[in-house]
Amino acid sequence: MVQLIAKGEKEGEFWQKQMPEGKAFVLGRSSENWDVPWEKWLSRQHAELAWVNHSLKVRRLPEAKNPIWFRGEKVSTFSVKAGETFVIGNTVFSLDVESEGSVSTGDSRQILHAFTISPENLRHVPFRDAPHRLDVLGHLAKVIESAPNDAELLEQAVNLLLQGIRKADVTCIIEIEASDPKGTVHVLSSVDRTNVSSFQPSGRLARKAILSEQQSVVHVWTTKQDDSEQMFTLMGNFDWSFCTPLHGPSGEGLAIYVAGRLQGASPASALAPWSSNDLSEDVKFAELVAAILSALRQNRYLQHRQSILGHFFSPSVLKIVSASDPEKALKPRDAEVTVLFCDLRGFSRKVEQEADHLSEILERVSMALGVMTKCIHNHRGVVADFLGDCAMAFWGWPLSHDDDIQQACLAALDIQSEFQKFSSDPDHPLAGFRAGVGLATGHAVAGQIGSKDQAKVTVFGPVVNLASRMEGLTKILRVPILVDETTAQYVSTKMPKTLARSRRLARVRPYGLGAALEVSEVMLPMSESSLLTDKHLEQYEAALKAFVEGNWTSAYEMLHSLPPQDLGKDLIISHILQNNHSPPSGWDGVITMQSKS
Repeated sequence: MVQLIAKGEKEGEFWQKQMPEGKAFVLGRSSENWDVPWEKWLSRQHAELAWVNHSLKVRRLPEAKNPIWFRGEKVSTFSVKAGETFVIGNTVFSLDVESEGSVSTGDSRQILHAFTISPENLRHVPFRDAPHRLDVLGHLAKVIESAPNDAELLEQAVNLLLQGIRKADVTCIIEIEASDPKGTVHVLSSVDRTNVSSFQPSGRLARKAILSEQQSVVHVWTTKQDDSEQMFTLMGNFDWSFCTPLHGPSGEGLAIYVAGRLQGASPASALAPWSSNDLSEDVKFAELVAAILSALRQNRYLQHRQSILGHFFSPSVLKIVSASDPEKALKPRDAEVTVLFCDLRGFSRKVEQEADHLSEILERVSMALGVMTKCIHNHRGVVADFLGDCAMAFWGWPLSHDDDIQQACLAALDIQSEFQKFSSDPDHPLAGFRAGVGLATGHAVAGQIGSKDQAKVTVFGPVVNLASRMEGLTKILRVPILVDETTAQYVSTKMPKTLARSRRLARVRPYGLGAALEVSEVMLPMSESSLLTDKHLEQYEAALKAFVEGNWTSAYEMLHSLPPQDLGKDLIISHILQNNHSPPSGWDGVITMQSKS
């Protein structure tokens, strides 16, 4: 279906008429059906028009005294496609082309008049029935407070709209999905006084208000419909309808839709200039309700978003992210990140030992993950995911700091300290649990993925696999925290020893990998209770050097000078013993792991 729209400069200078397919007609002052009464520059027979092969063919007739403007030029013969316009005098002519299947024949009745209403048009419109409108708005506040979800909110809102707009027969909330190329109109919630069960709003009106104008649009129709055409807004012989879009990100594609009949009133009441039009108060009321609903849904959306993001970010990071443009701040991008994996040790054994108390074990695991999260957030980390009894976090996105590696290491040390403290108290719910932490630093892509309701943040790249590998190696090397070479170098050269210490443990080739990795342990600063002193770390470094160079006898002796409780030395000692104190042929200083754990 194709509609030709004529629009003049002044309010009320408008008509919209359906064009016959393949049939030529004359636009002019002497044409009974195709006159433009307000246009003084239009000749009696000005142009011949015909809709043929998906375009409007226009030919200026010899009798025309004034030009036709198309694409900024005076043209005598041309073709107009959907979305294009041409001008005669002060009137702009445009096409409204409905895609096939997007509209019913019941939506084709000729529009007598149409208004596009701006906020400026409504600013000076008074409410003659102000007490009633305010009473309805008072009920809206109660609905907002009590509605448990968005669907219930919209359901209650359409009922209040019907109460507030006395002339309305039908009120509804409609939606046009942005991804739908046909612009199909969906009714989300509706209520009517006519009990018409198959009500459908006008697609023309809805698309114009929501997609084209993004403002309130009013349509007034001419004649009554036949029973066979009683579909869409005109169903039930409605004489007028208006559509008021909701605005803001949370209102995208949504609108209030109201339809009614003149109910004995003169048609002039709906055709009068907007300042004295009978529908002006009702549109203003709908605009007010739309603004309230938009603000409320936006507030709920932001609260929901804050709730979701609160799982990932510390309060300080969340505050900074929320203060800027969240969509831009959380957009995936390249970043230099430090990734942390923290695995809860002792979980599987507890499940086997206490199979009859799984709910209690789950509560304890949740408590343990909460401890990890707190330590990570305390040091500006982003908690990306929980993988069973393992937490994944990272630093370097959405905010980057020079001390990101330091903060990641301090978070790991805090986790270690917390679980050591729990182990010293046999009555603590987390007694018997330990944590293994792996850290790695490198290039990755980090950002938010998923829908608005199911958003999550994550990080992709080889550094993620490396951090996971480090965490897995803590089981074999039997130390709480292992880091890659980049992270270890930062700790040894840039972090004060009053915050953390590190020692290179070995170069290993993990099971199933060809590349060798240098693994290092990060440990707490030296104190009176420290198992290893700084001198012990120097002795271990000398033993590691001898081991790599093939002087295993010397390495073995130096390692045995370390405290027996130091489990970090056991990997090298066991490798020396397995090879009878002699380096194998082709020794390259790398220990090849024979299993993953």
